[in-house]
Amino acid sequence: MSSEQGTRKSAILLMALGEDRAAAALHQLPTSEVQALGLAMSKLSSVSKDELAAVLAEFRQETEQLSALHLGSTSYIRAVLKKALGDDRASNLLEDILQPDEPRGGIERLNELEAGEVAELIRDEHPQILATLLVHLDRMKASEVLEKLPARLRHDVIMRVATFGGVQPSALNELTDVLTEMLAGQGVRRSRLGGVRTAAEIVNLMSTSVEEEAIAHVREQDETLAQRIVDEMFVFENLLGLEDRSIQRLLKDIESDSLIIALKGAPMELRDKFLNNMSQRAAETLREDMELRGPVRVSQVETEQKAILQVARRLAEAGEIVIATPGTDEFV
Repeated sequence: MSSEQGTRKSAILLMALGEDRAAAALHQLPTSEVQALGLAMSKLSSVSKDELAAVLAEFRQETEQLSALHLGSTSYIRAVLKKALGDDRASNLLEDILQPDEPRGGIERLNELEAGEVAELIRDEHPQILATLLVHLDRMKASEVLEKLPARLRHDVIMRVATFGGVQPSALNELTDVLTEMLAGQGVRRSRLGGVRTAAEIVNLMSTSVEEEAIAHVREQDETLAQRIVDEMFVFENLLGLEDRSIQRLLKDIESDSLIIALKGAPMELRDKFLNNMSQRAAETLREDMELRGPVRVSQVETEQKAILQVARRLAEAGEIVIATPGTDEFV
């Protein structure tokens, strides 16, 4: 059975389950799989009784009394995704899912290039164009690209990302021309990305020295804006605020070597937070490994801490853990 056939069968099953059960099932899947299934569901206009029966039989469910499905897929998918992911994530994902089929644009292709290659391609463009491109990139890729730009240009772009309110028509036209010339892209949709949260996420993934320099520059230009970015940044010490079950889930996706190095530079309270959420044997092994590791470079500690923060953000976006937004009582 091909992957496409499997995705179609899964989509049919979800449509037959009902909103609550489908939402519960989607909630357990990574975002990439949710998007693939959502796209497959959006392409279903009707499913014959025979096909439905075959799918249900494959999953060992009763089929005798089921009739053919006639699907109003858009409203159903919207309701399911909102229950599974919340309003904001569902709206963004639904926008991507329900777009008509189209070739992959230049920005998607930029995500596949090395950060150095992207920096070389875009470094001579206007800072507003750079900001527009970067808010569409994966956060880690955007951070890596920014670090490879000259400091003055980097600071200008971060300011523009933080104050980004969407793509104006003239900027969108220029962006489309640039991407067409560079990568034969077909342009991009109007973006609702950018803003203080996006700037904070990108800056948060930079090396500490570059991060501090960037914030200092923003502070010189706009004290209030700089503080808003800092308030949105999620640093390693913020993991102390996670519930125990979130720490336990996070530990499943972290390599032991990475955690050992990251905790070498962490406050004792945060070390205990991780150790207390491990089995006694695992905690003892980790303590021994930390002692045997010896001194570790600060830069190496920072790198591993940022890698763990990236995992935490990914899990939070997938709804698998809950983290409080720094400086607020909100949860993400």
